[in-house]
Amino acid sequence: MAPEITLTIDGVEVTTERGKTVIQAAMDAGIYIPYLCYYPTMKPYGACRMCVVQVEGRPGTPASCTEPAAPGMVVTTNSPLVNALRRGVTEMLLSEHPHGCLTCHRVELCGPQDVCLRHVSVNDRCVMCPKNERCELKDTVRYVGVDMDTPLAYNYRNLQVDVGDPFYDRDYNLCIACARCVRACDEIRGDSAITMIERSGTVLVGTSFGTSLLESGCEFCGACIDVCPVGALVETDNKWEKAESVVSSVCTLCPVGCEMDIEVDSRGRAIRFVGKSDGINDGQLCYKGKFNTEMVNSRKRLKNPLVRREGILEDATWDEALEVIKVGFAQHKGESFGALAGNSVMNEGLYLLQKFARVGMDSNNVDYIANHRSKVLDGLERLLGEKGASGSYKDVGNSEAILLVSSNITEDQNVAAVPVKQAVKAGTRLVVIDSREVEMTRYAEVWLRPRPGTETAVVAAMLRVISDESLENHGFLNDNCEGVTDYKNSLWAFDLKKVSRVSGVSEDDIRGAARAIATQGKTSILYALDNMEVQSQDEMVEALANVAMVTGSLGSTDGGIFPLLAGANQQGASDLGCGPDYLPGRSISSDASHNELLEGLWKSKLPSTPGLSTIEMLESAMSGEIKAMMIVGYDDSLVNGDIPNSLDALTKLDFLVIQDVHQSEISELADVVLPSVPFTEDRGTVTTQDRRVQMVTPAIAPRGECLADWQIISLIAGGMESGDGFSYETIGQVFAEIRQIVSGYAGIDYES
Repeated sequence: MAPEITLTIDGVEVTTERGKTVIQAAMDAGIYIPYLCYYPTMKPYGACRMCVVQVEGRPGTPASCTEPAAPGMVVTTNSPLVNALRRGVTEMLLSEHPHGCLTCHRVELCGPQDVCLRHVSVNDRCVMCPKNERCELKDTVRYVGVDMDTPLAYNYRNLQVDVGDPFYDRDYNLCIACARCVRACDEIRGDSAITMIERSGTVLVGTSFGTSLLESGCEFCGACIDVCPVGALVETDNKWEKAESVVSSVCTLCPVGCEMDIEVDSRGRAIRFVGKSDGINDGQLCYKGKFNTEMVNSRKRLKNPLVRREGILEDATWDEALEVIKVGFAQHKGESFGALAGNSVMNEGLYLLQKFARVGMDSNNVDYIANHRSKVLDGLERLLGEKGASGSYKDVGNSEAILLVSSNITEDQNVAAVPVKQAVKAGTRLVVIDSREVEMTRYAEVWLRPRPGTETAVVAAMLRVISDESLENHGFLNDNCEGVTDYKNSLWAFDLKKVSRVSGVSEDDIRGAARAIATQGKTSILYALDNMEVQSQDEMVEALANVAMVTGSLGSTDGGIFPLLAGANQQGASDLGCGPDYLPGRSISSDASHNELLEGLWKSKLPSTPGLSTIEMLESAMSGEIKAMMIVGYDDSLVNGDIPNSLDALTKLDFLVIQDVHQSEISELADVVLPSVPFTEDRGTVTTQDRRVQMVTPAIAPRGECLADWQIISLIAGGMESGDGFSYETIGQVFAEIRQIVSGYAGIDYES
């Protein structure tokens, strides 16, 4: 930690870290200084002058957000001069901001929705602003104490409210030009979708060429909305709604696992999602996590079980649905049964699904659907002993070089791209290997664009350069790695001229990329391999693991290797055995003692027949070998053509059970549809792609007769003959069983 210093603020002795500003020291000590342009996660800006203070022995009134704290400094935050300056600044802001309620002496007597009758000329009330009761300007005005009458004339800008873009509205009549939104877009997100502009002599926020946000390159992450202190930027949906409660939870829509606050209104609806500034995502979300309210609030959601009678899905009770499932599944135990898990199923549901398939249905035919797109974890277990990332995404920002391979990270793992962009803007060298032009190629120092199918050869040629020029981290290699001689001998097959001719990448570019990433323990390697054939991904993972080893980046807090996964809880599925090739905590061919542990805990023999993957199950369904299936959760791969003929295969089944939140093309084919809950109504854990196990907390009560996935699977399994091992009363009991089996989860409990 930085050395501590001591200063005095308003007569209070304050200890803070060297390098912090006066306002940061004051905030840490619980001393309030009003501000509007300052924001804790961004660089000091010093534009609004609301946070001015006096420093003993210094002339003037410096802004506390830009003034460094110094040893022995004596600061006064409240004095006649300071308060007069703040009132003057506030009056100038209000001269162009609707402020009928802000300066009214009766505001404390009014309710949030009261209509003003006493002052009939007041037609610019706070209740007409969507940020009512959430406005930082309101708080500042009340703290400073501005009179209702002011010598400054009020000028309404009369600007058109921009409502043409998706997700959020822009009303620049309310803008105070603090530039928070512009700085969040630039400093935090690494984009430049919005900027400061001048219109008729007035400085405002807008896009560079006056175009729409869609045309400006906006990612619709919502960071600008979260930092806006007034009502200039607000979500379109639920724009006028106010939160009655706020619950901290985790987004389950992609493998980054962003922490968020869920705001809930008086009707029990999730109205807003706001990233937690102290979370691993530093307060950031993507458009899916930020503007997801319609999915969870939809009136078209499933609310009760459906059973097919005479070809038509009809409402049914849980008892009726479970009885139909019991009869249907009893006819298809063994190899004719298959189970699939969708994108956002939580750890407890994944664990129970694979347990039900193996114990209840005597089948290893169980898989997480997203595995068909990505096999990027398997090679890591074989080569490095760990089936996942070697560190946290926080480490990426400390790297001297980043290697990004075959990944459209800003589309698929949007928030994981933020530390990459921030690092590059701070001087980190970025090498991108991708046959496509994706957004991150614009940030790259070197972009290698190999012909499809030759990506692995290019990485191997880079390793050849590192070896030939002796750029390895020799200490790490000698202390930690086996087979170094065989590895170096294998590189002779990758002659640069030959690789260049085959791949279309110049020798100079290969050399330049190799030299850029050979940074002696400070290289982060991120890869998705989403435009490579699944069959060729294993070789690439091996090559990238070798890059991590020769650069010494494994085990370093300044780098590491980071697979970018296709499924939101794919890491959890891998850990908990939701796949045909692995059991909870081990591969399926693991040592006998682990299998004995499982059989003893489950009180059942494990199936001996090898299991089928997602695609193999659907192919077997098409040919009539798989006759019954259970699909828990939704994955659009089954409906968007990503898996060819998947819907046709499902129609061939004798019996199909679906658990989902909404009806879909898949549920329309089912014999039984069971209503589950979205993450806003669920409790459980998810595991992110950098191996953090996080708690999802319900913000609202389940709708109708909906149940969580783990509850539904327990009910189904409990009704089968072999259902003795599924009598869980709480989700904590499921996780306690996981802890006994999976060593990486053993030290985790719900309380922690």
